[in-house]
Amino acid sequence: MAEANYPSLYQINTRVRLTELSRALGKSAMLDDIPDPELDRLAELGFDWVWFLSVWQTGPAAQAISRANPEWRREFAETLPDLKDEDIAGSGFAIQNYTVHRDLGGDAALARLRKRLQQRGLKLMLDFVPNHMAPDHPWIDEHPDYFVHGNDADLARSPRNYCRVQTKNGSLVLAYGRDPYFEGWPDTLQLNYGNPELQQAMIGELERIAGQCDGVRCDMAMLVLPDVFESTWGIRAELFWPKATESVRRKHPNFQFMAEVYWDREWTMQQQGFDYTYDKRLYDRLHEGHARPVREHFLAGLDYQNKMARFLENHDEPRAAATFSPEQHEAAAVITFLSPGLRFFHQGQFEGRRKRISPHLVRGPNEPIDQKVKRFYERLLAVLRHPVVRNGQWQLLECAPAWEGNWTSDCFVAFAWQGLDGKRLLVAVNYAPNQSQCYVQLPFADLANGHWRLEDLLGDAQYDRDGNDLRSRGLYLDAPPWYCHAFTMTRL
Repeated sequence: MAEANYPSLYQINTRVRLTELSRALGKSAMLDDIPDPELDRLAELGFDWVWFLSVWQTGPAAQAISRANPEWRREFAETLPDLKDEDIAGSGFAIQNYTVHRDLGGDAALARLRKRLQQRGLKLMLDFVPNHMAPDHPWIDEHPDYFVHGNDADLARSPRNYCRVQTKNGSLVLAYGRDPYFEGWPDTLQLNYGNPELQQAMIGELERIAGQCDGVRCDMAMLVLPDVFESTWGIRAELFWPKATESVRRKHPNFQFMAEVYWDREWTMQQQGFDYTYDKRLYDRLHEGHARPVREHFLAGLDYQNKMARFLENHDEPRAAATFSPEQHEAAAVITFLSPGLRFFHQGQFEGRRKRISPHLVRGPNEPIDQKVKRFYERLLAVLRHPVVRNGQWQLLECAPAWEGNWTSDCFVAFAWQGLDGKRLLVAVNYAPNQSQCYVQLPFADLANGHWRLEDLLGDAQYDRDGNDLRSRGLYLDAPPWYCHAFTMTRL
């Protein structure tokens, strides 16, 4: 499949998938055991990227903390009522070393997997966690100055943000990695971005990772922005991301960076070298269920929107099938994935899985496939394979009232795609719990003096319409709650 301006990414929870394979094979599965037909299927579905979550080496220290933490265990037991200690491997984000985990087959197995992906035109994305390391990372002994230190008073005052660590250099009070709005992650230690040597060491890690994959998803990337870091820790830090992204791209010019980012820092991260940034704001607006804020979100410039990673679920968010009603789920998916940017899907989403799996776990629950959700995503992915939505021009459309006083035109979100080959796609969603009507204002200059056939790729509807009427009034829609259309338009 040709290179896309608007690619699609599929996230795989590597350890959970290998646990499933281990059961099927009757042995401990590694990356080499991921079957070729599985990779063939991802390419056939139209994906450009595969993100293998949690491939890096983790250690016994973080695992022990995960297994002992009562709050976490309660969450794990909700996911797995038959929870066992061996299900809890420790967080994939508490990294002991940026080498591929020995239980997955090590760096050599990843290199073979990457080659298999490349043969199918698929790019490999991996994790990079800039903010913190596991408590048994070698740097604790070798470079204790790479971490944020505290003292006995800090530990006494804030025991959920600091801990005492025994090192080769004696006993130290070190800070847990943290987000300033929450207490620390007790299975991690906070890196000190005020230390230029730490910054260089992390750039070195990134450069090494960049030799093993095509892109990284950077966990909580905004935490190391200088103003965020200083407000959290009271330590001044130099800019990290522009240096890091430039340094990597000198050696790997096509390497790509995706930022997990919140707090309206998306544009900042894009300016500092990121190809894609999470669009949590769109997700939140879709979750609230009102069309106008969703529509207003799409008023942003395409220089910004084209770099958004748009999702309905991932390993951090609850499952879409458990969050949205079935009808709203479909409507939100059409808006999310038929808009510009990176289309970001999560393992289990197409099957309607309802239970989120913590990144600490290596096993997921057995859940039945929701056949209706599966059929919907098969149709949506088929639409996403059309060149017009991979490389076309996108624009937001206006929806006029169907008659005076009819406020329901405000319930629609509509946009158009146009390709260089003249192909076009009209997307319209009634994003509301009520029946709604409108005239969608069409942007196509060649509508007049002809008849047009509209075929809905998401349903079975087919309409023939007069071009002069479409040009003057627009396309009339009368749609049930949460109803979606994706029309091709062909001159008769």
